[in-house]
Parts: sequence; structure tokens; C-alpha cells
Amino acid sequence: QVLLVESGGGLVQPGGSLNLSCTSSISLIGLNPMGWYRQAPGKERELVASFTSSGVTINSDSVKGRFTISRDNAKNTVYLQMNSLKPGDTAVYYCRGETFRVYWGQGTRVTVSS
Repeated sequence: QVLLVESGGGLVQPGGSLNLSCTSSISLIGLNPMGWYRQAPGKERELVASFTSSGVTINSDSVKGRFTISRDNAKNTVYLQMNSLKPGDTAVYYCRGETFRVYWGQGTRVTVSS
């Protein structure tokens, strides 16, 4: 069983920043792909950014230039730095990792509102 624990969500004003963290109970080396998804109210869950087997990060078009995914293998942690946040970024953000099966974190809520 792999546990993924997210943190760092909260309420932020438009234009603000947040840095989400996802800590894995196993080495990140064993999780591929590994990344972030989000689900806005009334919408389907969508990919935000991810590390793949080729090392390439994939960001959705709506967050390119604003969000950055990074990782610290020594801490078994993946980060999502979110800048210039917009109300449309309001969602629950989930960490996802894959071994022979897919694992999800419990989610962390991000609300962008003035």
C-alpha cells in the first residue's frame, strides 16, 4: 500500500501563490508517472502537471507559465508551485502516483477568491 499525503492548500486572493506538497510513503523512484491533478466543482478531474518515465513534465495549457512541478527524491516529495492564481484555479488538488496500480492522495482544497 502506498500513501500519498498532500498539504499546502488554502484560501488565496487572485494573483497570489501557493506551494502544494505531496509526500509519498515510498521512494518516488518507484512511482511513475507521478504528478498533480485537480477537480473543480461540477467538473471532471484533469491533469495539471506530471513527471513521466522520460522525465518530461506535462502541464495543462491553462496553467503553463504559472504552475511549476518539482520533486525532492530525498524527501519523497513532489511539489506544485502555483503563481498568479486565478478564480478558475479553484479546485481540489490531488496527487497521483503509479506503480502496478494507481494511488491517489486525499486531496487538498485550493480556493482563489477575493
